Amino acid sequence: KVRSEYEEIRQRRSQRESFKNFVTIKEARKNKFSLDWSKEDIKEPSNLGIESFLDFPIEKLLDYIDWSPFFSSWQLRGKFPEILSDPVVGEEAMRLYDDAKDMLQQIIDEKWLQAKAVFGTFKAQSIKDDDVIVYDSSGEALTELCFMRQQTKKSEGLPYYCLADFVAPESASRMDHIGAFTVTAGIGIEKHIERFESQHDDYSAILLKALADRLAEAFAEYLHEYIRKEYWAYAKEESFNNEDLIRERYRGIRPAPGYPACPEHSEKAKLFELLDVEKTIGVSLTESYAMYPAASISGWYFANPSSKYFGINKIARDQLDDYLERTDMDLATAKRLMPFLISG
Repeated sequence: KVRSEYEEIRQRRSQRESFKNFVTIKEARKNKFSLDWSKEDIKEPSNLGIESFLDFPIEKLLDYIDWSPFFSSWQLRGKFPEILSDPVVGEEAMRLYDDAKDMLQQIIDEKWLQAKAVFGTFKAQSIKDDDVIVYDSSGEALTELCFMRQQTKKSEGLPYYCLADFVAPESASRMDHIGAFTVTAGIGIEKHIERFESQHDDYSAILLKALADRLAEAFAEYLHEYIRKEYWAYAKEESFNNEDLIRERYRGIRPAPGYPACPEHSEKAKLFELLDVEKTIGVSLTESYAMYPAASISGWYFANPSSKYFGINKIARDQLDDYLERTDMDLATAKRLMPFLISG
């Protein structure tokens, strides 16, 4: 019975996939998102180069925590703070929230965790439609970032996005810029997890992991604000509350390798090399390009006012072949790293 059901699922999925329409990568690039770079507001960063925070005060991150995903991770659905008074889950949510606040205070008072960050801004240009060259302050090329482009067929007149579209090309009259970052709130977590697990206190172990994840996200939010207002300073006058930050009402984006706009994880290695992440803050990459400690976030900063988040969904074989050539990746590695992305 199970074999029969799964065979039916396979056939339905195969039929669905066969009707999915793609444009060629050549056509997608021809209809890419375009800007008039002679009129674009290209902000020269106040600072170029790499900086780090090696023991950032965790108490400064508390106001940047987005609590709604915290409750979701415990299967308690609802928006914070309304969830605390929800007639169905409110009592349990309040109990969990009180426990979380108590543990947060312990984390701060007893220095359970260290929060660290390394980040930088660099000169940059888009080339060959979908790639971005990153330069140091003197104009020497540091690395070439390879992005993917939307390829699922759209209605006529709609553009096919790629992150490279938000960086000025070689033909523009001015050099553009890009930023990079990695933050972690998980340094030191292992010994506390081991302590809780040795005491068979799974609840506290899971709670600590969930809080470390929330602190890492809060650190990413804090750092992005610092970049926008001070370090890159392309939005000095910005004034948003935490709800505005959660809703991403600010200018610019910070897409992370492995997420919808740049879903291929191995590009993360270029970011780690560019910032010397492991040596500077102790965050490393596994063979599958996951970050360790797990409570870590990395990504790119795009400052263009038109930059936006989008999803690649899937790519057709012609873009895959093009991507393999650009990155020197073999097909077997591509199938291992991104089977969800490859059509057919």
